[in-house]
Amino acid sequence: MTSPASTEFVPPQLSAGPRPAQGPAADEGLARRLRALACTAPLHDLDVRKANLAGEYTVYAMAEVALAAIDLITLNMDFDTGADHEQIVSRLLPRVAAQAPSRPAAEHERVARWVLENLVNVGSVDRGFRAVYGTFSADGVYTRRDYDFKLVEEVAGYGGGVFLRTTDEAVNVLVGALDTDVTSAQIAAEVKLEVLINRGRLADAQLAAEQARYRTVQYAETLRRTLEATRRNVRAVDWLNAVPDMIAEALDHVADRYRHENAILTNIRKARDESEEPEQKRRAAELVDIVKDCIRRHTQLQSRLLEAGPLFRAEQDRQAFAPVSAHAGLDLYGQLVAPVLPLPLEKAIRVTDAFFAHGAGLRTPTSVRVGDLVDILLSPPVEREHLGVEMPEPDLIATPDDSRFSEEQLADAQDLLDLPHDAPRRLSGLLAEARRRAPGTELPYLVALLAVHAASPPVGTAYRQGEERLLFAVDDGTPLHDPEFGGADLVVGTALLDAAGMATGRAEAS
Repeated sequence: MTSPASTEFVPPQLSAGPRPAQGPAADEGLARRLRALACTAPLHDLDVRKANLAGEYTVYAMAEVALAAIDLITLNMDFDTGADHEQIVSRLLPRVAAQAPSRPAAEHERVARWVLENLVNVGSVDRGFRAVYGTFSADGVYTRRDYDFKLVEEVAGYGGGVFLRTTDEAVNVLVGALDTDVTSAQIAAEVKLEVLINRGRLADAQLAAEQARYRTVQYAETLRRTLEATRRNVRAVDWLNAVPDMIAEALDHVADRYRHENAILTNIRKARDESEEPEQKRRAAELVDIVKDCIRRHTQLQSRLLEAGPLFRAEQDRQAFAPVSAHAGLDLYGQLVAPVLPLPLEKAIRVTDAFFAHGAGLRTPTSVRVGDLVDILLSPPVEREHLGVEMPEPDLIATPDDSRFSEEQLADAQDLLDLPHDAPRRLSGLLAEARRRAPGTELPYLVALLAVHAASPPVGTAYRQGEERLLFAVDDGTPLHDPEFGGADLVVGTALLDAAGMATGRAEAS
């Protein structure tokens, strides 16, 4: 009989050498967990940095106050505006005071404001947080990536004033998930709520109801960001497919949730009326208020969804027919580069210094608070490398060549349109010659496109950039007879620009 100590079991994956990196799906799951962990880091950092405050603040649980602040902001912000800063501070004071009832009220208020400022991250330039995590590519290469996020934002209200709004990352910190689909999470939370109510577990049902309300807020926040992006630029939002599908899906979602929540509300009231325990009655009454708030938020979301289509059409009309700015844009080549290049160095420096002094804009101050200024002045100088820190390698993605016309077709089109200045031609003749030169290709389309573009030639830009020839097209009322194109049979020709006038203009600019 062999003794147990004489044999040893070696797992195959350990004996086969180093284990290769897992596939992209497993690595993406790890990245999601790392980002979820990063969202909680600012809350833990509050308890670490509270020792730096002037005074004895170790008695306060800063992360607990921060979670309460995120909860209050999420539930008090509306669709159009956020939560009022002073109102959140006043509602945080009882929780802060409960942790240290013997401390003065001024200290409680300072703790509440300090937590709110750190959630907004007032000391940073972009008021955001950054975490670094690593992922594996398909070929097993380890790459470090930056994850930028915010927890609480200060936004301007439509009626004036500054309000607080929580981000998706902050809501995900509350419910313990990251990048969760809003619709599926909402349905799951309400099914769980219904099951808990039917089983009489009202304490767990209250937590599930609060999570369902957080998901409702997050769904409304997604729509609000879409409408804000539409107000800024209609072309930045896909109103052809993505947004109409989202609105239709959201309306179905709201209708289903409204019926579901009314059924839940009926069951809660029944449990409240039939229960004889005071604690059960109290929890049932709190559940009634939470579900009523969910119904109110869904009703508000439905009204915003119905207004989304008219808002898009109104913004499309406003942005499409907005008056064009009367100020001409800056032509860097014609107004700066071309006049400066022929100048000697001592004269060119005066021009470039004046340009960049006025074009660089305001400089962001290094320190925005007195505490930061004191830290900068008292910190010893850091030894730097002679060549500076190593520049990170950018993540470059090759852009696919999806152009309709090839370089050879462009060269052929430019050769066709290289006309003598005293011999203009009709567009119909150019199209016929393009078909003879390259039958079965899209060369005629490119010639027609360049000719139509020449109907409004950029004379001023060509003049400033020193061009000697300029392609133009004129409509003299002759219709175009062509098997593929219609419209006017343009007269296409080449104009010579005044070279002497351009030289004089450059001399005056210098």
